Amino acid sequence: MTASTLTPPSIPTLSPDYFTDAVQRTFLFLDTLLDRGNNYLEHLNQGTPPLLKFEHELVLDGAKLDDPCNYALLRLVPPADFTVNPQARPLVVVDPRAGHGPGIGGFKLDSEVGVAMRAGHTVYFVTFRPEPHDSQTLWTVMHAEARFLEEVIKRHPQSRAKPVVIGNCQAGWAMMALNATRPELFGPLMIMGAPVSYWAGSSKLNPMRYAGATLGGSWLASMAGDLGANRFDGANLVDNFERLNPANTLWNKYYNLWSHVDTESDRFLEFERWWGGFFRMTTAEIEGIVENLFVGNRLARGTVMVEDKAINLRDITSPPPPQALNWIIDTWGDERAIAAAGRTIVYVLHESVGHLGIFVGGDIARKEHDQLVSSLDVIESLPPGLYEMKLTAKASMAHQRWDELEPGDYTVHYEHRTIKDIEALNPEGREEEALFSTLSQVSEMNARLYKTWMRPWLQLAVQRPMADAIGKLHTLRLQRHMLSDQLPQAPVIRSLAKYAREHRVQVSDEHPLRQIEKKASAKINQALNQFRDKRDADVVAWTRLVYGPKGLGAIFKPATPDAEVAQAWALSELEKQRATALQHITEGGFAEGVCRIVLAGMVSIGAFERRSLRLARLLAQLPAASSGGVGQVNWVKLLKEQARMTAVAPVEALNALEQLLPDQTSREQALAVSAAVMMIEPTLANPRSEIIEFLMGTLGADPERVIGLARTLTTSLDAPLAAAKRTATTKPAKKT
Repeated sequence: MTASTLTPPSIPTLSPDYFTDAVQRTFLFLDTLLDRGNNYLEHLNQGTPPLLKFEHELVLDGAKLDDPCNYALLRLVPPADFTVNPQARPLVVVDPRAGHGPGIGGFKLDSEVGVAMRAGHTVYFVTFRPEPHDSQTLWTVMHAEARFLEEVIKRHPQSRAKPVVIGNCQAGWAMMALNATRPELFGPLMIMGAPVSYWAGSSKLNPMRYAGATLGGSWLASMAGDLGANRFDGANLVDNFERLNPANTLWNKYYNLWSHVDTESDRFLEFERWWGGFFRMTTAEIEGIVENLFVGNRLARGTVMVEDKAINLRDITSPPPPQALNWIIDTWGDERAIAAAGRTIVYVLHESVGHLGIFVGGDIARKEHDQLVSSLDVIESLPPGLYEMKLTAKASMAHQRWDELEPGDYTVHYEHRTIKDIEALNPEGREEEALFSTLSQVSEMNARLYKTWMRPWLQLAVQRPMADAIGKLHTLRLQRHMLSDQLPQAPVIRSLAKYAREHRVQVSDEHPLRQIEKKASAKINQALNQFRDKRDADVVAWTRLVYGPKGLGAIFKPATPDAEVAQAWALSELEKQRATALQHITEGGFAEGVCRIVLAGMVSIGAFERRSLRLARLLAQLPAASSGGVGQVNWVKLLKEQARMTAVAPVEALNALEQLLPDQTSREQALAVSAAVMMIEPTLANPRSEIIEFLMGTLGADPERVIGLARTLTTSLDAPLAAAKRTATTKPAKKT
């Protein structure tokens, strides 16, 4: 073999194929952009309907209510091979109205909509039209959404449970506000990617919170609404979001399409169809959002007023799994206050999910949404308190006993969390929130000046035709209008793209020139990221200088931190709750004793297993589990009542067990039931739970008898659970 045969092809030799591929990709890329423009124009001509993957029917139209708005309630029609359980609680999905149109929450079968339908729930969708009614406000919409929930409850008399409500992004805080004012309409409230405490965050990870400082607060949003003749253009919000990541907006999004145009076109067009659906708000709505949330942070602080009543997030009674957490600190101040008030808060964190958690990939969505929907029964049964929901793949674990209580690929548990755990999620601390307190005061002053001196002139000068013309010139609309079949050169591009498809020459990703191309792209991406980081750092530095203690902060003094106010309230409230609890600490009997032991054991372990709570439900049906002389007991209600008591008087609650369980038999039976619920029966000879071991000694229980009783209880469940598992595995798989 000669040396020449080992010489790799030179770059010039490889160039023709690469350049043919690159030119073809360019025409296919332009062809895709023309499709995007056509889709945009077609969507406009259709009236910009919601982009749902499911058939739907109109249930209630907000335009026909006494106080009209552009919202409507839809019932989603499940696919023919999905079975709806009429007794299952209904589920209501509310999508964000943050510049885009509705539909992202029901975009895919892997969305929360598809997951809920598979689980047998009737699913409703709260949608909205592109144009608001002239008199529409945030509170108009809130009243309409309350009416929608009333209608859903009315349509499901067979379901004893209230509807599950899912608020995506902006709709999350809207649903929290409604829940605080109308808690009787809600079952569990699930908040997906919804920021609630807008002053919180990191200077590096959350630079957008500083943007309002550069121009002095909320007055600019008011002016934008006035330039739209009482319409705030949602394209402005989309544009602001795109400016957060210029590398993706200006380069990566388009380079990824160009470099893999043969496979990426459909995905690109699907997302852009939603991303390019720009909706409007009234000026009153955008002012309400900016003044109450973005700049004022009033929802988390409990100072948003609706009909002369402040919205207090402590009034939320449904257990919400939220993704923005500092409002918990600012509202409650102490995790014990959450439990003492009878509230349950469950949050879920994911390392790769950002602010808009609804944009996650299919695999993540399938896992998170499926486990949240399938855990609703457990979340409602959790004792009051603060928890983090943890998911673990079963494939990474040894087989667990009673695995059939958790169908699917994941096991779930709920870890006890404290306020300090939430504080630790932001390593930068919260000192900079003082800047935003000052900014809020400056913003209020600027807003008053604008509304007094500039607004009358703008409202006089700008009428609807002029506002519509301004809106059409927005860059995000122009790029879609111009790159469509309305472009004079479009037929030539279409023809060349068709030829490229018919004579496609593709080179592999390992091609030397493709590697050079990728490196060049990475350099461009790096340069744009450096520009973004420098820009954001400059904005942060400017904000600190202008609104800090040596700037406007010296004139407009920051208010007392909300966390300190909440802590003071919590201490006062806990003292009152403790005094009340001590008056009733010795009331009850066997059932109350079991609940206190289970609560103490779970606190000692540090978590509640999803299997434990479902196992407890089965154990409650066994006669042997209630041989302490109790009749029918609402264990969930009793567990919640005892949790409120043990949160404020934990030592006294355990010391009272001797009075609740006066004899040896009831004590050993209560310990056995508790051990079975906590699934520690197999290791009772050397208990994992120190509290159970301690209570055995304190109550003078015989460990051998407790072990025997616990095993009798759990063994009686093994056979029916195994039979149920065999039945489930022999059923034909349902087509989905």
